[in-house]
Formats: sequence, structure tokens, C-alpha cells
Amino acid sequence: MAGPFLFNPLTIRNLTIPNRIVIAPMCQYSCTDGLMADWHFAHLGSLSLSGAGLMTIEATAVLPEGRITYGDVGLWDDKTQKAMGRVLDMVRKTSEIKVAVQLAHAGRKASCGIQWENDAQIPPDSPNGWQTVAPSAIPMRSQDHVPAALDRDGMKDIRNAFAAAARRAARLGLDAVQIHAAHGYLIHEFLSPLSNHRDDAYGGSLENRMRFPLEIFSAVRDAFPDRPVSVRVSGTDWVQGDWDGRGGWDIEQTIAFSKAVEAAGCDVVHVSSGGLTPHADIPVAPGYQVPLARAVKKEVSIPVVAVGLITGFDQAEAIVATGDADLIGIARTILYNPRWPWHAAAHLGGHVKAPSQYLRCQPHIYKNLFIKKEDF
Repeated sequence: MAGPFLFNPLTIRNLTIPNRIVIAPMCQYSCTDGLMADWHFAHLGSLSLSGAGLMTIEATAVLPEGRITYGDVGLWDDKTQKAMGRVLDMVRKTSEIKVAVQLAHAGRKASCGIQWENDAQIPPDSPNGWQTVAPSAIPMRSQDHVPAALDRDGMKDIRNAFAAAARRAARLGLDAVQIHAAHGYLIHEFLSPLSNHRDDAYGGSLENRMRFPLEIFSAVRDAFPDRPVSVRVSGTDWVQGDWDGRGGWDIEQTIAFSKAVEAAGCDVVHVSSGGLTPHADIPVAPGYQVPLARAVKKEVSIPVVAVGLITGFDQAEAIVATGDADLIGIARTILYNPRWPWHAAAHLGGHVKAPSQYLRCQPHIYKNLFIKKEDF
């Protein structure tokens, strides 16, 4: 393959993306009753012209009570599907970018206020609040409302909701689906021994704690059979040793789970970290999560995405070129610089897709930077 590794195409199942840059899902908290609105036309419209290979729609709740906040996107009924469809129609009319959606349930971290206002958890008897659910009746923080421990019927309803949302994603023509199993939300809560204290077939051993996440994965895989399904995982809870008498989720368990979802038909593993407990000790620094992606990549044969404070062009190229990961995910980086892929291509000597309306802005010193729309 010629040119920088970051700008080589990659085929995943039947989906080919033109480069290794993934726009990671970023919550916008700008919906009413789960319905995408004007903000999403501006936000996703801008990102769709970035030159990235794949754009992932923010955490999208499969049930109203699965939202992080009352402003979250949903995909649980015809109304939410129609609202998302209107935005996708706009994106497709103006861009050739591939689009995925991240399906999620917030578990005990649901029922919160909007991030830039007051993101504390809202009690279930207050406006915009509701009763949260979790594997066990353990709140994340002492000031949070105690979640209701899910029974088997409740788990079945959630599993079916993930499958139903995946079918809606298929009807919308989305290119891929991602299952959110990271950042302390419901699926991660089942995986981590810090939040899962169950004594039935869904708690205790690693095999038991993986059982419900794997049931959800299989349901989504069956509902979205012909296109890529990825899983976003937290590589570690960042809990040193035992806390509260229990060790946290760690990279060894992440590798075991990654192997299990691969065997079940997963196409990509996206490796993030943290989010489950306020007691985490996170060594935040540029690329601090890349070693987690590297560890997973050594043990699976499917593509792996690295994410987390990836801001530099050479940094991103090195991650892919050295084989630490197959793709890099950027989020706040591309909010700050919506043309980051253009600038990375110019710096590294690569090429990006640009709409015909923008071709005139190509600097003369970067000849053939842009691939014309008609050459897609």
C-alpha cells in the first residue's frame, strides 16, 4: 500500500472506508424526546465534510429510560427513526462519508441533567428524571439514586430493544452499528465486578458477567446481519488493586470479551477506558489508551480502533503504521478542528475526499490533496 498508512483504505465485512480516521460518537444532549433536531443538521453536516473515513452518530438510546440525559438521541420508535432519517437524508445529499450509529443503554448512569447546565443525576420523581436500572442495586456515586436491579424480564426487554434499534438502523440504511459496552453504562456494568454483584447466571465469574452482553451482541448481530457490527469497550476501570473488596474490569478481561464477541461475529473492537467508578486513577496523557488497543489487537484478528487524546498527525500515523491499531478514533479533536483529516493528509502526503464546492480552497503547496467527488 502506497502513501501514509492513515490514508490507506480498509474493508470491513462489505464496507470499504477510504482512510483509517473514525469520528467517534460524541453526545450532544440536544434532543427532545429522543428526536434529532436542528442542531444535528449543523453538527453532523459539518463533520460529514471533514474527510474522515467513518462518522459515528452519538450514543443513541434503545429505550427512553436508557438515555444518559433527557436530551439524548433515541432510536426506539417510528418518530425517533423518522427524525434521524431526515438528518441522514441531508448528510447523504452533501457527502459520501460512511455513517454508523452507536446503540446504547445508560444503566445506572441514566436520568442526568444536561452536561453544560447541571449534569447531576435527576431523581425519578422530579421533572426530566426517571428510575434507573442496573445489574445490581448499587449507585455509581453515593449521592445518586439507587438503581433497580434488573430481573430476567427486564433484561429480555432491553435485549429486544437493542435488536429493534438495530433493525431500525438497517431500515435507515446506516453503514454500521456499534454496541456501547464501555464508559460505565449498562453493558459495562454487567461486565465489571465493581458494579455487578449478582448471584445468578449473570454475575460472579467472568463467563457469567459476559453472558448478558453477549446475548445483546447476538441479538444485534442477527438484526443487522449483512453489515459491520462493532463493540466499544473500556479496556480497564483504572482501579488499582481491589476496591470495596473487588478488583475492577481490566485488560485481561477485555481481551477475553473481545475474543468472545469476535467468535460471535463482531467486525471491529473500539478500545476506550474508564467511566465506571469515581474511584478510577486514570493516567491521562496523549495516547494514554493506545496500549490497551495494542493489547487487544495482539489477541484478535478483527480490526481494532484506538482512541483517547489522539491529536497529532504524526502521532496518529504512528499508531496505525506500527500496528498498535488499525484505525484511530477522534472526537474532541475534530470538534476543535473539523478539517483535521484534511490537515493530516496535507502533512503526511495523503489524499482526502472533498466536495466539488470546496476544491478551490486547496493550497497550491499541497498538489492533489483532494480527491474530487466524481472520483469517489
